[in-house]
Amino acid sequence: MDAASAAKDRVDRALALLERRLLDLKSRAAGGGAAADDDLFAPQPSSETDRIRIHELESAGRDAAEALSRAADAIRDSLAEQESR
Repeated sequence: MDAASAAKDRVDRALALLERRLLDLKSRAAGGGAAADDDLFAPQPSSETDRIRIHELESAGRDAAEALSRAADAIRDSLAEQESR
């Protein structure tokens, strides 16, 4: 497997993980009922359930950003390696 293929695989895995996490959060949110105003970014969450949901979404966003950052770094490294050949 060449470096470009390995980097692509890392990106694919990161995106699949992100998609699974988002689907999991959506299914949990649907089971807990909708927020009163359905605004995840409201300054004052209306209940503890909303606070938990916001925290989970923020955490998933940070995890996804980190995974995509690592994948992007791997792609950059791979491209730099190929250019140096």
